[in-house]
Amino acid sequence: MLGNILIQIGMGVFGVMYNLYIRELGYSEAVNGSVISITSLATALMLVPAGIISDRIGRKSILLVGTFVSAIMLFGRSIVSVEQPILIFAFLTGIVWAFVQVSGVPFLAENSKPTERMNLFSIHFAIVTVANVIGNLLGGLVSDGFQHIFNIGAVESIRSSLLLGAVIFAFGLLPLLSLSTTKSENESQGRLLKSPKEMEDSEDSSFKKNFGMIVLFGIANLLIGTGSGLVIPYLNLYFANRFDASNSYVGLIIALGSAMTAVAMLIGPLLVKRVGKVRALVIFQLLSIPFLFLTAFTNSLLIASIGFLMRQALMNAGNPIQSAIAMDVVHNKYKGLANSVSQMVFNIGWATMGLPAAWLVTTYGNYWGYAYTFSITGCIYLVASTYFYLVFSRKYKVKEES
Repeated sequence: MLGNILIQIGMGVFGVMYNLYIRELGYSEAVNGSVISITSLATALMLVPAGIISDRIGRKSILLVGTFVSAIMLFGRSIVSVEQPILIFAFLTGIVWAFVQVSGVPFLAENSKPTERMNLFSIHFAIVTVANVIGNLLGGLVSDGFQHIFNIGAVESIRSSLLLGAVIFAFGLLPLLSLSTTKSENESQGRLLKSPKEMEDSEDSSFKKNFGMIVLFGIANLLIGTGSGLVIPYLNLYFANRFDASNSYVGLIIALGSAMTAVAMLIGPLLVKRVGKVRALVIFQLLSIPFLFLTAFTNSLLIASIGFLMRQALMNAGNPIQSAIAMDVVHNKYKGLANSVSQMVFNIGWATMGLPAAWLVTTYGNYWGYAYTFSITGCIYLVASTYFYLVFSRKYKVKEES
């Protein structure tokens, strides 16, 4: 978790500043769309191989190598300013980041009991989100601060914040060196102390049954990833383009969104106790949709900020719940594959929407372009939430009762 804090602070800086950096270099929205699509597509292509490698080599080794090479990529992205190298670094970053992404949740699942996972995942995701808050704030403040204090240009000031983000990311390697490669005592004992009922349920480890569940989860994540890819990568540009907001304001509002998400994630387990995991996840997602439409059509920066904050908190509050469900319904030896496939299809959905989103904004302008993208995303989220409830409400209930 400490390693993740540093890693996510660094990624938080890049998340809020990098496409602003590309814009300040004078490139069009299409280049931003290409960078987002290429990065996500590379990650999507690598996630399943990375998951298989992670299962065989071990989570610690994969986390260390992936973090180290990712840090190198971030330093490179902070420096290059020519379109071709920008695209190359985007592709390489997507590949190596897959190794980091694919190992975190399975590592936590392997080193915890099923009864601990809901709270563990909520705390983990909340900590990661708070780290993003710090990174988002740091990116905007450092950029504006350098520009005004040292009287340097916009490109140089943003580059300075990106380099700082890369340095912080690199320091995330140090805590990872102390990770244990030993799986939880709980898991090893589980193999030796199986009850007759558990022996009868050993068929739960069959590939066919687990792969079917993985596919069902994958469809849900593909829908969410497709909707997210239209909106999330462009939120900072949305505030900058539609409202001419400063880098500091953009960093602040995105950081506040992450802070509210962290709070919502910690509240999530309380809702889960009342209505169950599947219903809690669907409730969070459905409640976020009206705020997405509010953000789409307002001309008020205040209303847009409130709509963004509420949508961000509610939609992302379901992430640890969904991860807990996925880790519960899939057998231990397929957890890495399940996590890889879910993230792969999410990234495929995200990657395919980068260029369409850029085209909509370029074609229809800063009002209707964003209005269309946000509205389409709202409709996709509604379909995804309905699908998840219809497919998993009964399946997961049966799993819990068994």
